[in-house]
Amino acid sequence: MKCYDCKKEITLEGEEIKNGKALKYILPSGEEKIIFKCNECFEKDKSLKNYQSTEVYSRVVGYLRPVSQWNEGKQQEFKDRKEFTV
Repeated sequence: MKCYDCKKEITLEGEEIKNGKALKYILPSGEEKIIFKCNECFEKDKSLKNYQSTEVYSRVVGYLRPVSQWNEGKQQEFKDRKEFTV
């Protein structure tokens, strides 16, 4: 596993983290997410900045709706879309 900030390798010995910390966050969906930070980055800033899933909106029949609330078929259709530059 790697440090969230600097991407330095974090080592485990059994269940003990040798050179870092594990930070547990609860996402808006209720799901728990564990993020690892090395000791150096943790000493600089103990919090996790800029960790939030981006909510993407798109227009459907005149309404702006979060893509995450669409059914699976529409979400896949959105992922398959290609952008073109003129």
